[in-house]
Amino acid sequence: MKKFIFILIVVFAAFSVKAQDSNGILNALKSGNADQVSNYFDKILDIKFPEKDEIKGIGKNQASIALKSFYDNNKIKGFELSSQREMGGTMYIAGKLTNGGDGYKLSMMMRTKEGRTQIITVRIS
Repeated sequence: MKKFIFILIVVFAAFSVKAQDSNGILNALKSGNADQVSNYFDKILDIKFPEKDEIKGIGKNQASIALKSFYDNNKIKGFELSSQREMGGTMYIAGKLTNGGDGYKLSMMMRTKEGRTQIITVRIS
């Protein structure tokens, strides 16, 4: 019985960490701050910007610089969530980056690595 309760506590704690991380990612997106979003990047990720080819296997630092440049050039102010789900340990977020105009569609794929949720794919169109 003690083992069962211990296992339940461990599982609950793991889900709690995932929820906190995904809420942190959502809050970073809603703040319109590329630096905060970049804090959740994996060491290597894939990134796609409008009218540009997808860059696969870009390092965290380069991806951070590219995202900040995109945010600055397009005056990104926030984010409106339209979909969030998890399948097989992979989490997905979709929505719209807002800039006072038409905005941009955003989708992200995340996975828990090294005890925290990390962004592994960013697609903006």
